[in-house]
This record gives sequence, structure tokens and C-alpha cells, in this order.
Amino acid sequence: MVPKTDRVLVNDITYLKGLVEQAPQDPEHLVDILKEVYQAIFLVDLAHYSIEEVREAAPGLLQAILELRVHVRAQISGWAAKGLMSHAAQAALRDCFRASRYAGDMIGEILLDHPRLADGQSSFAGFAGSDPNLLLTSAFQSQSFAFEPGDVILQRGMINNSAAIARIGDVDSQFSHVCIIAHANKGELVVVEALIESGASITPLQANLSHGLGRAILFRHRDRALAAQAASKIHEHVAKSLEPGGQPILYDFSMELGHYHELFCSKLVRLAYELGSDGRIKLPPFPTLLNMKNRDFPRRIGVTATKTFAPGDMELDPDFDIVAEWRDFRVTSELRLKDMIMTKLFEWMDVYEYKFRPDLVIRLISLGGRLSTRLSKRAQETVASVTGGVVPPNMRGTSIGAVAMLHKTAEPIYEELAELEAETIRNTGRQMHPRQVFQVLEQIRLRSGRRIGYLAR
Repeated sequence: MVPKTDRVLVNDITYLKGLVEQAPQDPEHLVDILKEVYQAIFLVDLAHYSIEEVREAAPGLLQAILELRVHVRAQISGWAAKGLMSHAAQAALRDCFRASRYAGDMIGEILLDHPRLADGQSSFAGFAGSDPNLLLTSAFQSQSFAFEPGDVILQRGMINNSAAIARIGDVDSQFSHVCIIAHANKGELVVVEALIESGASITPLQANLSHGLGRAILFRHRDRALAAQAASKIHEHVAKSLEPGGQPILYDFSMELGHYHELFCSKLVRLAYELGSDGRIKLPPFPTLLNMKNRDFPRRIGVTATKTFAPGDMELDPDFDIVAEWRDFRVTSELRLKDMIMTKLFEWMDVYEYKFRPDLVIRLISLGGRLSTRLSKRAQETVASVTGGVVPPNMRGTSIGAVAMLHKTAEPIYEELAELEAETIRNTGRQMHPRQVFQVLEQIRLRSGRRIGYLAR
């Protein structure tokens, strides 16, 4: 007998596929369609089904949700050609992707009985394992899973800073880093990436994938020859900068796209495909806007751009196919809670005009962070323990302080939410629904009054 949840939710996904196949008359009509898709996904409540039903249906549902995202992405080229991809439509698309991914996370967590990392454990290496952690899209299921030069990996790390990077634009994302795969001189697969702590770098692929990831997507450009050329060009460019006597390429905190003497992660991928196409391709086709009303936090960390290439913009590029999606279900609950905390912190900054107020401790951290870049590794690790990450050599003291304040504001809130989540799972076998999480966060704001950690108004 087919479980009720399988019948209902798969039918819902089929219905949603039909919705996005409609012929929108104008950008506003497309936004309405996408909002209907988003609401249909967001309002699904797994409490309406028994735990046994959800677990039995889970494998098929996880694949169906992935294929729904692929199906929606397949419409983007047509919508763009008709002039329908307004900024509002782009935002609605991103909302659909985010909601569907959270739905998949929650189903997978129930399937595996809410696993968690034990003390001292690390998350799995990216793209390790199989279903349900690793899902291949239908177009690539007949092929052996393998990485290729020019592939782009969209990633999400575990720390609060990763959640902040994913949330800093005008639309919430679930990803904080992107990098490109290339062949090293001896044929070894490496990733070329721009890291906050060290700038443009070349890292063995497995070392990159083993570095505290929670989720990742593998994208492949449809023009394989162009992709290989992009990989070769950016590897050559960064390798030259790392040679003795070379000029290291520092991390670009401005998030501006107009120059390449400093690079942030997405801009490095942009440069790769610009070099590989002799300037014809300039990623992304649909950039992120940084038009928040309260620019206190972006200003403190050095962001000057009002439009940029955020990692999550890869999801809207129709020239790249999704090969596979991977996640570690032991950490997806933590990522989801941290995402929602950052959504609310930035919302409170924008709507209620909260701003960060440093105290003496933060001023000392700012000063110590700048000095630590010239001191021992132990000193750097001490600063990292309060900022949530390693301090790069070109990071300003105000930026170090801002990151520390964000980390120290978010962490107690996360600990409270994590305990509530654990209690809910003990009592019901299910997680808190996202709307419940947002309700709790608003209760925390009201309870905290005019000061929430280092945020004050």
C-alpha cells in the first residue's frame, strides 16, 4: 500500500511542476505563480502524517523535491528571454529553492531519526556516501559520479559567519562559499577558491570537501570545453600569484565586481569564466542586491557594493546544470536554525534599527585580532574562538569586532533554539516547523527589549 504522505506530497509536487509550466503573461504573473509554489511548500506540515508514513515515503520524496528544483530551473532561460525575470521574480525563485530544500532537510532528518554530531565528531566529507545524503539529478543518474575541471561547487559551512554571509543580500540564501575545480600540474583534482583567511588559494579537492561542510551542490557548465578552459586559466592565474616572489591575491571584503586585484569566492569563479570565454561570460546573470536600509553591519565588515555576485546566485544561472546535491543530515537542523537566526537579526537591524554596540571586550578583540595576524598560530586561534573564524591579514579592526559581535549575539540564541528543538523532537518525533522557529525568535526579541546581545537601539 502506498503511504498517504507519499500520495499527497508527490501529487502536490506534480501540481507544482504544472504551475511553473504555465505561460506567465508578465513579470507580475510569474511572481504570483512562484509565490503560490513557495506557499504550497512552506505550509506543508509533517505533523499531519505519522512518523512511519514520512519515513516510508522519504526516499522518493527527497528525489522528487530535487527534481522539482531542477524543473523550475529549466524554465529560467525561457522566462529571461521573454523579459519576465524581474528582481521580484528572482527573489520569488530563491524563496522556492530555499523552502523546498528545508522541506527535504526535515524529511531526511525524520528518515534517519534526527541524527546529530557527537562531541568531537566532524561533518562528513562533501559528496561522500549515497542516498539520502547524496542525490544525483535524473540527467546524471546513468553516469558514474565524478568531478570534472570547471565544475563549480556551491557550499555551506557550519559557523555563524557562514550563515551571515548566506544572509547578507536582499534575499536569504543557504550557501556561503563557491569554488571551481581544476587539474593541478600532475593531474590531481584541486579547487581554486578565495578564502577569507588566506585569499586566493589552491586546495586539494578532498581537503576542501572535508572542511566542515553541511551542504553542497555540484554545478556543471553545459559547454564542457569552455568549463575546462575556465578551470585551466584560473588555476594558472592563482598558481602564479602563489609562486615565490608572486603577489598574493587577498580577500576582497568590498564585494565589488569592478576589479580583480582582490577576490572574494564568487568573484574568483566569475574571473575564471571570464578568462575562459575571452570576456564573453560575466557571471552572474542575476546578481544579488545589497539594498538593506540599515547598512551598519555591511559597513563594519567593509562591504561597499550595492550589487554583487553572492554564492547563492549560482542557483539562478541556467547555463549550469545541477549534477548532484549533498547534505549531512546530522547538521542540517543546526544550519536551518542558524539561517533563521541571521534572517531575524538582519530583519531587526533593518526594521527596528538595531545596531551593533561594541564594549571594551569587543574593542580589545578588534585590537587583538589585528595584532594576532602578526603573532603565533596559537594567538590567532584564540581570536578565532571568539570571532568564529581565522582573522585574515587585510581585515580591519572594525570588521573583526563586527564579526565577533555577530558571533557572540547569535550563539546564545542558537543554544536556546537548539534546546527547544531537541525537546520538540523528544516529545513529538518531529522538528519545530520554520514558522514556530520564527515565532520563538520574535518572542526573544520582545523579551530582550532594546538590547539583544550586542545589538541595541
